[in-house]
Amino acid sequence: MVIADLLGVASMAAITLNERGRISHWDETAAELFGVGPPRALGRTPAALLRLPREHRGVFEPESFGHVWCGACTLPRVDTGEPAEVGWWVYPIERAPGEHGVSVLALAADLRRLRRNGLGVTIGDLPLAPSDRPGAAATAVRRPAGRLLRVEPALTPPAGNGRDASTAAFADRIAGLLPALDPAASEKIASRVLGLGCPAVSLGLTIRLPVVPPVAASPVVPPPRPARARRSRPLPRGVPETLEPLAYLSEAGQQIGSSLDHLQAARTLAEVLVPRLADFAAVELLERVVADSAPPADEIDEPTLMRRVAVAHNDEPGRWDEDVPEGEALFLPSGTPFVQAMRTGCPVHIRRVGPAQAARLAAAFGDRDLRPLFTGRALLIAPLIARGRVLGTFKLLRKSDRPWFDEVDLAMVDELARRAALCIDNGRLYRREVQVAEELQRSMLPDDPPDVAGARVRYRYRPAEQAAQVGGDWFDAIPLPGCRLGIVVGDVMGHGLTAAAIMGQMRTAVRTLAGDDMRPDRLLRRLDGLARRLGEDYLATCLYAVYDPVERRCTFANAGHVPPVLVAADGESRVLAVPPGVPIGVGGEPFETMEVKVEDGSQLLLCTDGLLERRGRDIEEGLEALRARLAGASADLDGTCDDLLDTLAADTAADDIAIVAVGFDGIPLDEVVTWELEPVPNSVPWIRAQVAARLAGWGLERLTDTAQLLVSELVTNALVHGAGSLGVRLIKGRTLLCEVHDDGTDLPHLRHADATDESGRGLQLVHHLATRWGTHRTDAGKIVWVEQRLPR
Repeated sequence: MVIADLLGVASMAAITLNERGRISHWDETAAELFGVGPPRALGRTPAALLRLPREHRGVFEPESFGHVWCGACTLPRVDTGEPAEVGWWVYPIERAPGEHGVSVLALAADLRRLRRNGLGVTIGDLPLAPSDRPGAAATAVRRPAGRLLRVEPALTPPAGNGRDASTAAFADRIAGLLPALDPAASEKIASRVLGLGCPAVSLGLTIRLPVVPPVAASPVVPPPRPARARRSRPLPRGVPETLEPLAYLSEAGQQIGSSLDHLQAARTLAEVLVPRLADFAAVELLERVVADSAPPADEIDEPTLMRRVAVAHNDEPGRWDEDVPEGEALFLPSGTPFVQAMRTGCPVHIRRVGPAQAARLAAAFGDRDLRPLFTGRALLIAPLIARGRVLGTFKLLRKSDRPWFDEVDLAMVDELARRAALCIDNGRLYRREVQVAEELQRSMLPDDPPDVAGARVRYRYRPAEQAAQVGGDWFDAIPLPGCRLGIVVGDVMGHGLTAAAIMGQMRTAVRTLAGDDMRPDRLLRRLDGLARRLGEDYLATCLYAVYDPVERRCTFANAGHVPPVLVAADGESRVLAVPPGVPIGVGGEPFETMEVKVEDGSQLLLCTDGLLERRGRDIEEGLEALRARLAGASADLDGTCDDLLDTLAADTAADDIAIVAVGFDGIPLDEVVTWELEPVPNSVPWIRAQVAARLAGWGLERLTDTAQLLVSELVTNALVHGAGSLGVRLIKGRTLLCEVHDDGTDLPHLRHADATDESGRGLQLVHHLATRWGTHRTDAGKIVWVEQRLPR
């Protein structure tokens, strides 16, 4: 059934968006509903301001403007984080070409208030009376069996045939909601809304039917309830009394299980218990469950630290806020019925709490006098147990004018306890999985970019909006021998803990393989083979590049990743046509290497597809938008990265975003010198003299003695153990780098020399004198290199 003409009767928030999807009007009702005032809301997008569910975010993006929509969602308030159940009616407003102003009108209402308060309307033969709760405004619909009532936003044409009168009345209401608009604009918006459908609510009742075997034709008459028992709410018309508990359990179970937050599930449990089963309900969980500091307990046999996470009651507002506050830590003695219920796993039912019992129960909560809460009431304490482990308890209290809990009540409480405990434990496990995935991902991502000669590197990483969707994007910048720089960006297919773990293994493998100074295509081939040996789920795209600041060139190999963008020194940008390749883990296809000459002052940007893909835009369009945005980019890499995130990334990213920006500065030519040597013993004193002269020209005389000794050892080793041509290169970068290359294939290694050995001490000397040293193979042979720190 639809209740029309909601606007003007219910308290509704009015929000307007401009053509960019930014909030241009935010009234006080919106501030009350969402917990954030106009100063913080104006100028922001709804997705950036509110934690909207993922499936509803696109409604408020400019790409979706033009379609009317209504729906409901639950989202946390900005100020307190408490859940708000919101109904939405979103209308696109047509504007003339070039006209600025309102592009979208969004109306919002509190659905919980719609369910609990009254309008004085009638559904069928059932009167829906206005609320008798003090201070409640007659702004919505209330049904006696309120927990069975479903309220959903709907659209309906205006009632009656007098469209002009309806438009005028509606324009008056719009003017009241949007006082900043002139009458013409209000009438225009009202006409648009009338044409698309007025805001309304649809009321429905869902009853789960039991499956029973055939019975005799004579009706089954349920046993009469005790004379003292009374039902807190009348049944909807046509619903048999025997089905009412089933309908209640179905609706309550859906509400409890609607959240993956274990604390929110506990709060919902308290809400569904009042007033149907109790006048007061409190949920108390073990402190270890609330903080997730340890697994739930197998057994409870000692004083227990707990925390009250939820309280609900039908007394006057604020009645128990000070005496029984939410969030309070409790240290319950082992002899109390609360601990007894957790220890035995059985509910504790006290039909009427006497004064002496009330005093003992109140004593468990400290010096606060809680005797009025317990005295004369029926008390039921039920344990929360899931997967054989204790999570906590919840207690129910009924006022003295209600009967104690009968067998049907106890059965319903037992069923709700099982469902709620499972939901709470699932929420706890879900949060733990998210935390583990996030921590794993953070530990696998690089720290600050390396400080290398001839290049500047900046990173940006933005995770997906939903924490559960932790992704497998990774990136890195790896210093290589010869002052070169390895740059990698990749994206593991899939999300979650598995993707994060695979990402960590991929990044470690790339770093290890890069240390062997392989060509990019060979590195990807080795990485592909490793991924296929690890398992069929190891699939990832990857782009690997090596920048040589001496040769001014960049070498690329690609495994199905989006291509990079190169920005020349004059500001011209282009998407590099790197060979596409197949993703890592597919196998069967070779990888290719492509070399590009890069001039000093140019920039390279690598990213993952999360930056490029969004609703209504494919990869190719995203690449073109990226290239256009980078055209004329300044030398400020930090500013470039931030600008790309602000302009190209969606406000609510559905996938991780990784960006690596590299500025190519090169090493000045006068800081690099190369000598080709004859493979004869006389080359050793000659190269010593050349090194000393070059260091004097660079003003590094303090390094001369050590540098001469190091180069002597390396050249001597090459003469004795190497083969073919022989050369030396000296580079003044962040350190003083000396490389000796020859055509031999045997790599030298550090070994222990005994006192009687006549050789084997050269590399030991190098190891002690050099800051770092190493070896790597080349296409023609090998290189042995040493580094010395530059004097400050």
